Amino acid sequence: MLRLDGLRVRLGDFALAADLEIAPGARVAVLGPSGAGKSTLLGAIAGFVPLAGGRVLLDGRDLSATLPGARPLSMLFQDHNLFPHLSAEDNVALGLKPSLRLSAAERAEVAEALARVGLEGYGTRRPADLSGGQQSRVALARALLRRRPLLLLDEPFAALGPALKADMLALVRAILDDTGATLMMVTHDPADARAIAAQALVVAGGRARGPMALGPLLDAPPADLAEYLGTGG
Repeated sequence: MLRLDGLRVRLGDFALAADLEIAPGARVAVLGPSGAGKSTLLGAIAGFVPLAGGRVLLDGRDLSATLPGARPLSMLFQDHNLFPHLSAEDNVALGLKPSLRLSAAERAEVAEALARVGLEGYGTRRPADLSGGQQSRVALARALLRRRPLLLLDEPFAALGPALKADMLALVRAILDDTGATLMMVTHDPADARAIAAQALVVAGGRARGPMALGPLLDAPPADLAEYLGTGG
């Protein structure tokens, strides 16, 4: 269970509040107007954005003072957060050990993770030698290898074409089916949300609301979301 207990973020003039619970294994799309704080919400959960108040709890454990790297979650960003001087294999291996001092068994795990995302044989390539879709797969392989119970996606596939994006979403669904991890995914595309999520959070007006059923929300969105989605009357 992910619990945002009176969470408050304040960055200059910007403020965001959240007080909600997300059940284990839920797949939640994070929706809302541009600039409303969707990425900030994920950043606060991951520990990259400081809290002005409240707590982040996962399965009863208070993570509020825990450093990002020690939190039991994985987060994928739009830029994939790959190190350009490292090979795909080593970028994935960071998910196991930042020192990159891996045993033979751990190296086999890295190779298996790359194969799981369709990159068998690509381990020696650097990010510059990979397409955008392949870079996304490397980042996803690293998240897969970390085996964390919470996966946060901050539009990591936004720059991909429709076919590649559909492939990546299908891959994420398969990984979630295997691991049972909880998903929170920021997206601006209702079709992407419908493709992977059953629930939604709406971030607007300085507050994150939900979770709520995704389908009815998108079929009859509230005014602030309808205007953003272009479905208002």
